[in-house]
Amino acid sequence: MDNDNNIDFKDLWKKQSVSQPDMSDLLARLSKFKKTALRCLWITNIVLLATSVFIIFVWIYYQPQFISTKIGIVFTILAMVIYVFVYNKLLNEYKNIDSTQANQEYLQKLISIKKKQQFLQTKMMSFYFITLMAGICLYMYEYASRMSTLGAGLTYGITLLWMLFNWFYLRPKQIKKQQAKINGLIEKFEEINNQLQV
Repeated sequence: MDNDNNIDFKDLWKKQSVSQPDMSDLLARLSKFKKTALRCLWITNIVLLATSVFIIFVWIYYQPQFISTKIGIVFTILAMVIYVFVYNKLLNEYKNIDSTQANQEYLQKLISIKKKQQFLQTKMMSFYFITLMAGICLYMYEYASRMSTLGAGLTYGITLLWMLFNWFYLRPKQIKKQQAKINGLIEKFEEINNQLQV
Protein backbone atom coordinates (compact mmCIF):
# COMPACT_ATOMS: atom_id res chain seq x y z
CA MET A 1 0.00 0.00 0.00
CA ASP A 2 2.87 2.39 0.82
CA ASN A 3 4.47 1.71 -2.56
CA ASP A 4 1.32 2.96 -4.33
CA ASN A 5 1.46 6.26 -2.43
CA ASN A 6 5.07 6.97 -3.41
CA ILE A 7 4.51 7.37 -7.15
CA ASP A 8 6.92 9.81 -8.80
CA PHE A 9 4.61 11.76 -11.12
CA LYS A 10 7.46 13.86 -12.57
CA ASP A 11 9.30 10.73 -13.63
CA LEU A 12 6.16 9.27 -15.19
CA TRP A 13 5.47 12.57 -17.02
CA LYS A 14 8.97 12.57 -18.52
CA LYS A 15 8.65 8.95 -19.66
CA GLN A 16 5.32 9.38 -21.48
CA SER A 17 5.47 9.29 -25.23
CA VAL A 18 4.78 12.65 -26.85
CA SER A 19 3.13 12.49 -30.22
CA GLN A 20 5.33 14.49 -32.55
CA PRO A 21 3.58 16.15 -35.45
CA ASP A 22 4.18 14.48 -38.77
CA MET A 23 6.42 16.98 -40.60
CA SER A 24 6.26 15.11 -43.88
CA ASP A 25 2.45 15.30 -43.83
CA LEU A 26 2.56 19.01 -42.98
CA LEU A 27 5.08 19.71 -45.75
CA ALA A 28 2.87 17.77 -48.18
CA ARG A 29 -0.11 19.95 -47.14
CA LEU A 30 2.03 23.07 -47.61
CA SER A 31 3.13 21.87 -51.05
CA LYS A 32 -0.48 21.19 -52.03
CA PHE A 33 -1.49 24.66 -50.76
CA LYS A 34 1.29 26.24 -52.85
CA LYS A 35 0.35 24.33 -56.03
CA THR A 36 -3.36 25.12 -55.63
CA ALA A 37 -2.65 28.81 -54.98
CA LEU A 38 -0.35 29.08 -58.02
CA ARG A 39 -2.88 27.27 -60.22
CA CYS A 40 -5.67 29.64 -59.09
CA LEU A 41 -3.43 32.62 -59.73
CA TRP A 42 -2.62 31.49 -63.28
CA ILE A 43 -6.24 30.62 -64.06
CA THR A 44 -7.34 34.07 -62.83
CA ASN A 45 -4.68 35.71 -65.01
CA ILE A 46 -5.69 33.74 -68.10
CA VAL A 47 -9.45 34.21 -67.64
CA LEU A 48 -9.24 37.95 -66.96
CA LEU A 49 -6.77 38.48 -69.83
CA ALA A 50 -9.01 36.54 -72.24
CA THR A 51 -12.04 38.51 -71.02
CA SER A 52 -10.21 41.82 -71.54
CA VAL A 53 -9.15 40.79 -75.07
CA PHE A 54 -12.74 39.79 -75.86
CA ILE A 55 -14.07 43.11 -74.55
CA ILE A 56 -11.54 45.04 -76.67
CA PHE A 57 -12.54 42.94 -79.70
CA VAL A 58 -16.22 43.80 -79.10
CA TRP A 59 -15.29 47.48 -78.81
CA ILE A 60 -13.37 47.46 -82.10
CA TYR A 61 -15.79 45.23 -84.04
CA TYR A 62 -19.10 46.76 -82.97
CA GLN A 63 -17.96 50.40 -82.68
CA PRO A 64 -20.28 51.61 -79.89
CA GLN A 65 -21.69 55.10 -80.41
CA PHE A 66 -22.35 56.28 -76.84
CA ILE A 67 -19.53 57.64 -74.72
CA SER A 68 -21.04 55.76 -71.75
CA THR A 69 -20.37 52.45 -73.54
CA LYS A 70 -16.71 53.36 -74.07
CA ILE A 71 -16.33 54.53 -70.47
CA GLY A 72 -17.98 51.27 -69.33
CA ILE A 73 -15.47 49.24 -71.35
CA VAL A 74 -12.55 51.21 -69.88
CA PHE A 75 -13.91 50.76 -66.32
CA THR A 76 -14.40 47.04 -66.83
CA ILE A 77 -10.90 46.49 -68.22
CA LEU A 78 -9.38 48.79 -65.59
CA ALA A 79 -11.04 46.78 -62.79
CA MET A 80 -9.60 43.53 -64.15
CA VAL A 81 -6.10 44.92 -64.80
CA ILE A 82 -5.76 46.48 -61.35
CA TYR A 83 -7.11 43.36 -59.62
CA VAL A 84 -4.72 41.08 -61.53
CA PHE A 85 -1.80 43.45 -60.84
CA VAL A 86 -2.40 43.31 -57.08
CA TYR A 87 -3.19 39.57 -57.12
CA ASN A 88 0.09 38.85 -58.94
CA LYS A 89 2.03 40.30 -56.00
CA LEU A 90 1.24 37.01 -54.26
CA LEU A 91 3.16 35.11 -56.96
CA ASN A 92 6.57 35.73 -55.34
CA GLU A 93 5.18 34.83 -51.92
CA TYR A 94 3.98 31.46 -53.22
CA LYS A 95 7.14 30.80 -55.24
CA ASN A 96 9.40 31.52 -52.25
CA ILE A 97 7.92 28.66 -50.24
CA ASP A 98 10.37 25.76 -50.52
CA SER A 99 11.12 22.59 -48.58
CA THR A 100 14.47 23.80 -47.22
CA GLN A 101 13.10 26.52 -44.96
CA ALA A 102 12.92 26.36 -41.17
CA ASN A 103 9.55 26.13 -39.41
CA GLN A 104 9.73 29.77 -38.31
CA GLU A 105 10.33 30.86 -41.94
CA TYR A 106 7.32 28.84 -43.11
CA LEU A 107 5.23 30.45 -40.41
CA GLN A 108 6.35 34.00 -41.30
CA LYS A 109 5.73 33.37 -45.01
CA LEU A 110 2.23 32.02 -44.33
CA ILE A 111 1.37 34.99 -42.10
CA SER A 112 2.58 37.35 -44.84
CA ILE A 113 0.45 35.53 -47.44
CA LYS A 114 -2.56 35.66 -45.10
CA LYS A 115 -2.22 39.45 -44.70
CA LYS A 116 -1.97 39.97 -48.45
CA GLN A 117 -4.92 37.65 -49.06
CA GLN A 118 -7.01 39.60 -46.56
CA PHE A 119 -6.19 42.88 -48.35
CA LEU A 120 -7.10 41.25 -51.67
CA GLN A 121 -10.32 39.75 -50.29
CA THR A 122 -11.54 43.00 -48.70
CA LYS A 123 -10.31 46.27 -50.19
CA MET A 124 -9.29 45.01 -53.64
CA MET A 125 -12.35 42.81 -54.08
CA SER A 126 -14.60 45.73 -53.12
CA PHE A 127 -12.83 47.98 -55.62
CA TYR A 128 -13.05 45.26 -58.27
CA PHE A 129 -16.78 44.64 -57.83
CA ILE A 130 -17.76 48.30 -57.63
CA THR A 131 -15.69 49.28 -60.68
CA LEU A 132 -16.82 46.21 -62.62
CA MET A 133 -20.48 46.83 -61.78
CA ALA A 134 -20.20 50.50 -62.81
CA GLY A 135 -18.43 49.50 -66.03
CA ILE A 136 -21.00 46.87 -66.98
CA CYS A 137 -23.94 49.18 -66.18
CA LEU A 138 -22.42 51.97 -68.31
CA TYR A 139 -21.62 49.51 -71.10
CA MET A 140 -25.16 48.12 -71.17
CA TYR A 141 -26.84 51.55 -71.28
CA GLU A 142 -26.45 51.99 -75.05
CA TYR A 143 -28.02 48.62 -75.80
CA ALA A 144 -30.65 48.88 -73.05
CA SER A 145 -31.76 52.27 -74.43
CA ARG A 146 -32.85 50.49 -77.61
CA MET A 147 -34.96 47.98 -75.69
CA SER A 148 -38.42 48.32 -74.23
CA THR A 149 -38.64 49.43 -70.61
CA LEU A 150 -39.46 45.88 -69.58
CA GLY A 151 -36.52 44.45 -71.56
CA ALA A 152 -34.07 47.01 -70.16
CA GLY A 153 -35.38 46.42 -66.64
CA LEU A 154 -35.00 42.66 -67.00
CA THR A 155 -31.50 43.00 -68.47
CA TYR A 156 -30.28 45.27 -65.67
CA GLY A 157 -32.19 43.30 -63.03
CA ILE A 158 -30.72 39.92 -64.01
CA THR A 159 -27.21 41.38 -64.32
CA LEU A 160 -27.40 43.10 -60.93
CA LEU A 161 -28.90 39.99 -59.30
CA TRP A 162 -26.02 37.91 -60.64
CA MET A 163 -23.49 40.40 -59.25
CA LEU A 164 -25.25 40.50 -55.87
CA PHE A 165 -25.28 36.68 -55.77
CA ASN A 166 -21.53 36.71 -56.42
CA TRP A 167 -20.93 39.38 -53.78
CA PHE A 168 -23.10 38.02 -50.98
CA TYR A 169 -22.88 34.27 -51.56
CA LEU A 170 -19.94 33.11 -53.71
CA ARG A 171 -17.36 35.65 -52.49
CA PRO A 172 -17.82 34.96 -48.74
CA LYS A 173 -17.79 31.22 -49.39
CA GLN A 174 -14.52 31.47 -51.33
CA ILE A 175 -12.94 33.72 -48.69
CA LYS A 176 -13.95 31.33 -45.89
CA LYS A 177 -12.44 28.39 -47.80
CA GLN A 178 -9.14 30.23 -48.43
CA GLN A 179 -8.89 31.41 -44.83
CA ALA A 180 -9.58 27.93 -43.47
CA LYS A 181 -6.72 26.48 -45.54
CA ILE A 182 -4.13 29.05 -44.55
CA ASN A 183 -5.28 29.23 -40.91
CA GLY A 184 -4.96 25.43 -40.64
CA LEU A 185 -1.38 25.55 -41.91
CA ILE A 186 -0.46 28.48 -39.64
CA GLU A 187 -1.89 26.67 -36.59
CA LYS A 188 0.11 23.52 -37.36
CA PHE A 189 3.39 25.42 -37.79
CA GLU A 190 2.74 27.41 -34.59
CA GLU A 191 2.10 24.13 -32.78
CA ILE A 192 5.38 22.67 -34.04
CA ASN A 193 7.32 25.82 -33.15
CA ASN A 194 5.84 25.79 -29.65
CA GLN A 195 6.79 22.12 -29.18
CA LEU A 196 10.34 22.75 -30.39
CA GLN A 197 10.78 25.66 -27.98
CA VAL A 198 9.72 23.60 -24.92
